[in-house]
Amino acid sequence: MSERGKVTEQHRRRRAVVYVRQSTLHQVERNVESSARQYALRERAIALGWPASSVVIVDEDTGRSGATSAGRIGFKELVAEVGLGQLGLVLALDVSRLARCSADWHQLLDLCALTGTLIADADGVYSPAEFQRPAAARLEGHDVGGRAALDPRAAGWRVAQQGRAR
Repeated sequence: MSERGKVTEQHRRRRAVVYVRQSTLHQVERNVESSARQYALRERAIALGWPASSVVIVDEDTGRSGATSAGRIGFKELVAEVGLGQLGLVLALDVSRLARCSADWHQLLDLCALTGTLIADADGVYSPAEFQRPAAARLEGHDVGGRAALDPRAAGWRVAQQGRAR
């Protein structure tokens, strides 16, 4: 299914959030291009059909590590809004910007599945609600302490999206 095919009017009736984060203040100062690319995701949401007035930038966590949600007010508010069904789309340059802690990532993923919220990054739009067996799919790409557990492009995500989760 194409990216635009995954996005429905039901999604567009809710807000889209662009989550901007870099792990340290040093990265914020040195990686200006990364910041610009993250803020430019607002245009991606608009291209996917959200009105500009419905696209919100969450950048309160800039300069904070994604290793835990502790101290990341922006992430916590984003998770709460997803849980309340207020968001139709969460965008990040790369999904690892959202959470590097497996527990935080899986909480967000589960809430997105329950509320029908889409997740998007520079490579695609993903629908956690399409999983037939989310827990099994999560485990397939799981690399303890590594990035595979956080990456929807990992094998388990693709298998679940294709409806072949074991």
